[in-house]
Amino acid sequence: MTTEEILKEVAQQTAGCTRCDLHYSRNKSVPGTGNPRAEIMFIGEGPGFHENVQGLPFVGAAGQFLDELLADAGLKREEVFITNVVKCRPPGNRDPQAEELDACKPYLERQIAAINPDVIVTLGRFSMGHFFNNGKISGIHGKPFWSGGRMIIPMYHPAAALHQPSLREVVKQDFAKLPEMVARAQETRRSNPDLAALNNSLEEDNGPEDNNAEQLSLF
Repeated sequence: MTTEEILKEVAQQTAGCTRCDLHYSRNKSVPGTGNPRAEIMFIGEGPGFHENVQGLPFVGAAGQFLDELLADAGLKREEVFITNVVKCRPPGNRDPQAEELDACKPYLERQIAAINPDVIVTLGRFSMGHFFNNGKISGIHGKPFWSGGRMIIPMYHPAAALHQPSLREVVKQDFAKLPEMVARAQETRRSNPDLAALNNSLEEDNGPEDNNAEQLSLF
């Protein structure tokens, strides 16, 4: 199957998914959207009210800020792929629960494998938790790590900056680093064809642990 066919199939599967209780309050599933050959993949946490209505990710206030951040980094939505760790809206915009994350995990893993981005930007702690078992986002945001043969960059969710104005400049600074990080990731992947086979580990008090991640020393 082509990448487009796989992404379409995932979208169809999530639209009728009953793997967890989130389907009871689902209006539309939000599988994700963007360039199927994106160099950068953004993974948020879960759809909100507007996303549940439109079936598209990041279309509310946080999405408007994300558009601003992308523009600052010289990017457009149509150049990247945007999705969430859960494809249906948690009631009341609550945090996704463990069983819901587990239910949606195969969909996300399939999307990642199909798109095969050079860089994945995690937006929020639940997205970060998909790759890192431990680590506080306040300590590792904006710092690139290698996991599964690609660069993973944990960042604050755009909504966090809306709720905490003091984080706005921090988020903007992290996004400003993206072009350089993508260039470094692409160069590393080109010069290390067996990178995906490496099992890396990180030993750092405030960093990710146990998920085969290694913090880069380039930044």
